[in-house]
Amino acid sequence: MNGFGGFLLRRAVGTVVTLLAISVLIYVVFYATPGNVAQITCGPRCSPEQVRQVAGQLKLDDPLYLRYWHFLEGIFVGRDYSTGTSVAHCPAPCLGLSYQSDRQVTDIILTKLPVSLSLVLGAMVLWLVIGVGTGVLSAWRRGRFSERVLTAVTLAGWATPVFVLGLVLMIVVCGELQLLPFPQYVNFADDPEQWAWNLLLPWLSLALIEAAAFARLTRASMLETLAEDHIRTFRAYGVGERAIVGRHALRGALAPVIALNANNVGSAVGGAVLTETLFGLPGIGQELVHAVKVVDLPVVVGMVLVVGFFVVIANAVADVLYAVADRRVVLA
Repeated sequence: MNGFGGFLLRRAVGTVVTLLAISVLIYVVFYATPGNVAQITCGPRCSPEQVRQVAGQLKLDDPLYLRYWHFLEGIFVGRDYSTGTSVAHCPAPCLGLSYQSDRQVTDIILTKLPVSLSLVLGAMVLWLVIGVGTGVLSAWRRGRFSERVLTAVTLAGWATPVFVLGLVLMIVVCGELQLLPFPQYVNFADDPEQWAWNLLLPWLSLALIEAAAFARLTRASMLETLAEDHIRTFRAYGVGERAIVGRHALRGALAPVIALNANNVGSAVGGAVLTETLFGLPGIGQELVHAVKVVDLPVVVGMVLVVGFFVVIANAVADVLYAVADRRVVLA
């Protein structure tokens, strides 16, 4: 197949292969480690009887490839788990059973995922608006005092750790000025206004750091685009500078911004650990830290898989949007 349809098919096949490769790598790293795999999986609080039960559930006597097949089978069709006195079915997508809380890992992730998505998607809107806007303005005002100020601000933002910025914002905005309440997660369905109000400070903390990278990338892309021949042609025909920057140059500069944004959204789902911990948000990051502390291996594996899934899907979407912005990519 040629054209855009063939491009989409190639990207879809590549995405599926990448996801399978990630699942193999994660399974081998966590379940083929030296030592008592059943003890590591069950955690330090498990009794010898529970460890033997876990060893039976994981079928540790089977070859590694067969155990991985059972793991993959659970994701697509579900699995049965023995609880000692009965058999419990884990429906697809089954990522395992937490031996610390006796809950299905999928249920734990579905409970925590809305919090992390609320944090990341809200911050994404802010970092795109602030970062792209600052980058365009900086390129437009190149060589002037305002451009140097914007460059200094973005460099300072890029160098500031998120926990430092978040702590300063919380002390100043919530403590001294009392402009916002101390963040406390509220479900969107319960009260959309309070949901946004309580997440505004975490959004700003995460967005201001990321916006610095977008500002620098947008500025560099805009300067490169503004130096191209077709932009000089527009100027020769008397097209206004604002129209050139906003309508023509910006579109040409958006392709690398799209790629960076997709990568940031995917990685930020699992990388917002510091933000969630600092503001006490019960998301995937905070749950992952807890699972590592109590050595709840099925939860750790499940969450790492979910984070990997978001990174791969986000980059696949970026490839498609990149091709829409620049049709030359379809021919690559």
